[in-house]
Amino acid sequence: MRISQANADDVADLARLLWRDTLNEEPAQQSVDAFAADVAQWWTAHQHSHVAFVARLLRPEIVGMAWVALLPRVPRPGATSRLSADIQSVFVLPEHRGQGIGSALVEAASEHATRRESLRVTVHSGRKAVRVYERLGFESSRQLLYRPAR
Repeated sequence: MRISQANADDVADLARLLWRDTLNEEPAQQSVDAFAADVAQWWTAHQHSHVAFVARLLRPEIVGMAWVALLPRVPRPGATSRLSADIQSVFVLPEHRGQGIGSALVEAASEHATRRESLRVTVHSGRKAVRVYERLGFESSRQLLYRPAR
């Protein structure tokens, strides 16, 4: 397995994985090719705040992904360039799960955030993945709250 930071050549494959990841959640509103075009535009606009990591096996196709959003925080005296990081859209093709690919992707995204001096790395996990994130060192926090959209 090879984990690397995605580049512009990977955007169409990333879009296909995002498409597959949400296919069971809601009915498709557009074709995968139209979605790939939208993701390409989004990539161009957000490539400085969002970084994707991809997993490849022996073949060149991507079998998994993990994104990390680097979010600027309000400055504090003596700390004017604070960042937080949020792991997003971790997905491994079903036929490749259970091999440590997702964990390796999350580790790569987390290490990238740490190298950028992020104060913390968060993740909004589905219930099934909570134990995986805990095994990787993530902890639950009573201080991290959310308010659902109304």
